[in-house]
Amino acid sequence: MTRATKAWILLLALSAASTALAASGLIGAALALPVLALSGLKAHVILRDYLGLVVAPGWLRGFDLGLSLLILAFAGLALAA
Repeated sequence: MTRATKAWILLLALSAASTALAASGLIGAALALPVLALSGLKAHVILRDYLGLVVAPGWLRGFDLGLSLLILAFAGLALAA
């Protein structure tokens, strides 16, 4: 199984988890925080496996840092709402 196929399967699983959370009836921060975490994981998989940043670990760490800060900012907004 190729790396892209494994990444695709992982993205399907993460998307299914997001869908299950949305259908669970949770609202507010209880829904937003896990969905934000799942979206961060999906972004990391896309950057690493589809965009090929696995061969450029410095760039991958930089994008991961930027995404983490953005997700933390959104999580703060979700908790403040």
